[in-house]
Amino acid sequence: MSDAIHADVTVRPPNMLSRVATSLKSAGSKLTHEPLGLAGFIILALLCLIAIFAPLLAPYDPNVQVLSDALQPPSFAHLAGTDEFGRDILSRLIFGTRITIQTVLSISVIVGPIGLVIGVVAGFFGGRVDALLMRATDIVLSFPSLILALAFAAALGAGLTTAIIAISLTAWPPIARLARAEALVVRNTDYVAAARLYGASRLRILFFYIAPMCIPSVIVRLTLNMAGIILTAASLGFLGLGAQPPAPEWGAMISNGRKYMLDFWWVAVMPGIAILLASLAFNIVGDTLRDILDPRHARS
Repeated sequence: MSDAIHADVTVRPPNMLSRVATSLKSAGSKLTHEPLGLAGFIILALLCLIAIFAPLLAPYDPNVQVLSDALQPPSFAHLAGTDEFGRDILSRLIFGTRITIQTVLSISVIVGPIGLVIGVVAGFFGGRVDALLMRATDIVLSFPSLILALAFAAALGAGLTTAIIAISLTAWPPIARLARAEALVVRNTDYVAAARLYGASRLRILFFYIAPMCIPSVIVRLTLNMAGIILTAASLGFLGLGAQPPAPEWGAMISNGRKYMLDFWWVAVMPGIAILLASLAFNIVGDTLRDILDPRHARS
């Protein structure tokens, strides 16, 4: 009889591997009906390939200066023109893709777990723990993210690593609030109640029953945030607090080309187009993932 009762009250969380496989299969079929989203995924895939194979794709060394070719307009020799030092802008954009992808992935790897842990802990425990964590989150949210990132970057010193840390310190609150909202819903589900009845510890319930159910929403939110991360990183580079010369960071390239805007437009416009395409692709992909994973937000 005790074995029967034991079997009845033992309820395990949904199998994550089968859930992920089913979700991927369903997402693939839905993606075929989302041409705009498919285009976004293709652009992102191209950006990743460009970042990986940058040394093979770049027609010139991005840091070699040829002063005799300075400020040449787009041509067959230099498809995106040259900058004030005669460096090929297309080659610098290609290598700049590597910096951008590295920045986005590094920040996402830092921000995702931090926001997830803070959010699910606040949502699961509630009470004073929730109040303390959410008030800290509100304090960070009360500052404009770019201004706060500038303050951290100025305090820590200029550099790509500094920019990644500064943006990470300001980008986790939206993730934490989303994870908290998801945790508040998941903690009231039947299988979590059954796990409590079975005697599972709080930590086990938190990290094996609740946190995995919040991950898909966090991934979607991270994807939507990546466009903002690109713009913030470019802004720090534009102000001289991101990747330092001669690194071909897109924001720094715009900063260097702004004084030539009237006569030599391509120096600043080309990296601006790269930022636009990358940000647009991440926005489209994030919006598509939200529609696929959460039918409540699907476009009619």
